[in-house]
Amino acid sequence: QVQLVESGGAWVQPGGSLRLSCAASGFTFSAYAMSWYRQAPGKERELVAEISSVSGRTNYADSVKGRFTISRDNAKNTVYLQMNSLKPEDTAVYYCKRSRSGSWGQGTQVTVSS
Repeated sequence: QVQLVESGGAWVQPGGSLRLSCAASGFTFSAYAMSWYRQAPGKERELVAEISSVSGRTNYADSVKGRFTISRDNAKNTVYLQMNSLKPEDTAVYYCKRSRSGSWGQGTQVTVSS
């Protein structure tokens, strides 16, 4: 079964950085595109970034372009989200997702405040 375990979330001051990790199992990791989503209280879950399985092409929400970088290590079955220049508006629970799957991990909390 598809399993996704997010980690790396923390409390950080505005302008700080964090790197989130998502450990995947239960499928051939290299064959699937992977994405990061986030959900703030009272708001819908939104797509933050995605990376393709073969070409490594990436796509980002306008709100995070230039600040966040998605990457993957197929040897480790892990996808990462490097978050720089964090803003209070980035506060949310962050989730990773495999393409063509409706399964989610437990998420990891990111809180940006002073």
